[in-house]
Amino acid sequence: MSAAGISSETRALRGLRYGVRLAGDAGAPAVLLLHGFAGSGDDWAAVAASLAAAGYRAIAVDLPGHGATAAPAGHPLARFAMEETALDLTALLDDLSVARAHWVGYSMGGRIALGSAIAHPERVDTLTLESAAPGIADAVERAERVRSDEALAAAIESRGAAWFAESWGSLPIFESQRSLPEAMRAELARRRKRCDPAGLAASLRAIGQGAQPFLGDRVSEFPRPALLVTGALDSKYVSLAAEMAPRFSAALHVVIPGAGHNVHLEQPEWFGRSLLTHLRRHGGRVPLESPATP
Repeated sequence: MSAAGISSETRALRGLRYGVRLAGDAGAPAVLLLHGFAGSGDDWAAVAASLAAAGYRAIAVDLPGHGATAAPAGHPLARFAMEETALDLTALLDDLSVARAHWVGYSMGGRIALGSAIAHPERVDTLTLESAAPGIADAVERAERVRSDEALAAAIESRGAAWFAESWGSLPIFESQRSLPEAMRAELARRRKRCDPAGLAASLRAIGQGAQPFLGDRVSEFPRPALLVTGALDSKYVSLAAEMAPRFSAALHVVIPGAGHNVHLEQPEWFGRSLLTHLRRHGGRVPLESPATP
């Protein structure tokens, strides 16, 4: 990360070395930030800086196969699975002397955050899911997703990161990003081209939506407040969040205007206000004078 006050380091966690970025005071309430597929902790730079300025400690993680966290060479593919990654993340909190954190996840990172919150609720103060799904309920559809993820993984391995960057960026789900400034779009493409093909392929095979367990029937097991954030231009995930929100014991679904799938990139001010309102409301800090609902 290039933002002032954010440090980058690596941590050994259960036999893997994780890339981690830290911002804010060590004793402040912790916010764990989990990126989406083909991303890294760098994607949270602006959010992490804002959180630190607001009195929180931001912890942005490179998930396995992404950024500075390599694919687990010599380990079975199962080492990438959601359950294993959740254990790695709780180990990271232990390593940082953090008893509980506010977990924030975007897309793939949101699925991991949800799975972790269900498996280890004692480590989660609040949960924020940005454009995240609980997995796929239908067994036939899930099997088809496994097949399509395997085809994409094989293509990434054979064609390389440059092909992937162009192909991934052209997906309809990212259509709204075409209106972003050219410099921002170029930076997104550059980051995708830096991805490790083997790492992306392993991630797809082990923690893609087809491979992960369906969590939709278990969200009520998480006993603390949840915030679901979706972009108004991302109709699929707006519907998924609207369906999932009532299943939580306590959840608020916020739809951000003018944003697609990646809300914190496309509408950073709205996302930041929504997140800080949620944290202040449920994290023991002074509430904002007005809610951050668009």
